[in-house]
Amino acid sequence: MHISLQSLLVLPRCVKRRVLVAGDGLIVATGLLLAAALHRESLVPLFDPELWSTSLIVALASLVLFHWLGLYRVVIRYMNHTTILITALAVAASTAVVLLVTRLKGPELVLPIVITYALLVLLGVGGVRFLLRELYLHSQRCKRRPVVIYGAGAAGSELVSALRHGSEYEPVAFVDDWRGLNGTLVEGLRVHQPVALAALVAEHKAAMVLLAIPSAPRCRRREILQRLSVLSVPVKTIPGSADVIAGRASISEVRDVALEDLLGREPVPPFADLMDAEIRGKSVMVTGAGGSIGSELCRQILAQQPARLLLLDKCEFALFSIEQELLRHPAVAAGVELKPLLASVQSRDALATIFGTFAVHTVYHAAAYKHVPMVEYNLVEGLRNNVFGTLELAQAAMKGGVATFVMVSTDKAVRPTNTMGASKRLAELICQAFSRAGSQTRFCMVRFGNVLGSSGSVVPRFRQQIEQGGPVEVTHPDITRYFMTIPEAAQLVIQAGAMGSGGEVFVLDMGEPVRIHDLAVNMIRLSGLTVKDERHPGGDIEIVYTGLRPGEKLFEELLIGDAAARTCHDRILASSERYWEWPLLEAFLRRLERALASAEHSTIRQLLQAAPLDYRPTDELADLIWEERQARLLTTAPPYPAQPSRLPGARQVPRLSPLAKGG
Repeated sequence: MHISLQSLLVLPRCVKRRVLVAGDGLIVATGLLLAAALHRESLVPLFDPELWSTSLIVALASLVLFHWLGLYRVVIRYMNHTTILITALAVAASTAVVLLVTRLKGPELVLPIVITYALLVLLGVGGVRFLLRELYLHSQRCKRRPVVIYGAGAAGSELVSALRHGSEYEPVAFVDDWRGLNGTLVEGLRVHQPVALAALVAEHKAAMVLLAIPSAPRCRRREILQRLSVLSVPVKTIPGSADVIAGRASISEVRDVALEDLLGREPVPPFADLMDAEIRGKSVMVTGAGGSIGSELCRQILAQQPARLLLLDKCEFALFSIEQELLRHPAVAAGVELKPLLASVQSRDALATIFGTFAVHTVYHAAAYKHVPMVEYNLVEGLRNNVFGTLELAQAAMKGGVATFVMVSTDKAVRPTNTMGASKRLAELICQAFSRAGSQTRFCMVRFGNVLGSSGSVVPRFRQQIEQGGPVEVTHPDITRYFMTIPEAAQLVIQAGAMGSGGEVFVLDMGEPVRIHDLAVNMIRLSGLTVKDERHPGGDIEIVYTGLRPGEKLFEELLIGDAAARTCHDRILASSERYWEWPLLEAFLRRLERALASAEHSTIRQLLQAAPLDYRPTDELADLIWEERQARLLTTAPPYPAQPSRLPGARQVPRLSPLAKGG
């Protein structure tokens, strides 16, 4: 049977159709004979020549009607309720043919025989098709991996249908929280309570649990994932309805569990008036447009219909990639002007040309070197790009008449222990000083933590290490971080940029911090593997601790002080933090620029420590350098106190306009 079935499956479709036509003809022809024999409870009608001729005429006419009604255009493996309706209509047409032929030709049959004929043909024609469909699905079932589906709603039902037509997974059972579904059948599969999940996995040797709850809130998904993480079975999910409707995914597409589901953080819908306040109908520029945050800012900005969007990046490939993506955006087709600009924020002449040409209204400054160890090892270039790049951009923006300048900052700028964080805090001080100096450009800074999926994020690194069999590398067992999705971060940056009068540091509510060790454990378990440790020496993946990297902190903070005011948005706080007046900051920047030019690393680090950054480096080498050079630095340099209220005679420093070139 297996060999003949496989032989039938590989036949050309035209041959299969002919076999089906011949089978239908035989069913219709014998159906009338069997109906008469059953009615008379005798085999005599089977040998009646007149009835045989009538059956042949009915069979030929019925086959023509079956073809005309589209019964042979139906692909059996994809049969559904529409096929049942077509089959019933075809049988009704064949029954009408019987009545017509027997009336014209004779002998006319009694009504019970006609009814019996209709039932026999319906059972034969429809039953053969369903039998062939089940045989096909059974032949494919043995090749698929069994899966349990969590969620017996509409999405789960659609998923079962899609998986049965695929070649990878075979659904074997449903699990659903709603007690009203317990024990019922959905798509032929029994629905169980979540407490039975472990037994179901063991009974069916399930290769995976698929989450079919795309509309469930993230807090609910997090609860379910925490429950599933104790099982030694991979957990995957299906796309949301929005992705399916938009054509970005199919209902049967299986994806890794998104980290935002593990966090359980519910996104807040953006405020439309804040989203388009500084964008709609205006000329907007994004620096670092090819980066993780910059590219998402560009997508969000285009949705608000600016008049022009300038993409600034010094990496050709990153700029080309984001330009090619955005060229397919509906807003560009609707007339939004897109300009890719290959330039560095440190290039004074290039910036002057750009601002003089395009009449930029709003700048979103996301260009920065952000990888902590990389900047720590290359502090000269990191400071040049992050600090003096921001300085050049801010001065060019003020000269070019920019109305709003939004700087994307980081939680690492709060009491920094690394050069990257110190550089971002210095960049904040520059924006604060210009704002306090009475600039016509409104400056604001937006500070937040890690974004999921950005370059260098722990999530893709952990996934890669798990796929390679481990170990998963965590720097410290107690290290924690704040996380936010890239789209939410970009939306909040845009909304924060529309608030305030200037000089504020806006802090995004990142929710609860996540312990990186717990994140690694959950990712290992949801991959169907176990953690290898002292209590479980036979586990699959080991977690190793590599030690904190240069400049890395155990805990990140978002506020320097405790004073943070609520805004009209639940996820955005406003903080007025200490700063330096421009004359004193300008003098400091000149000294820092000279130290960078001569690559005097120890002097650079001491200058950073003397500035109002709360810079507290943690690496032993830096500590040694500070101790050796502290006395000499203090005897050759004026003091740079930490609090603006203690600034000694700011008017004694030669004052230059913030609009002036240089610095």
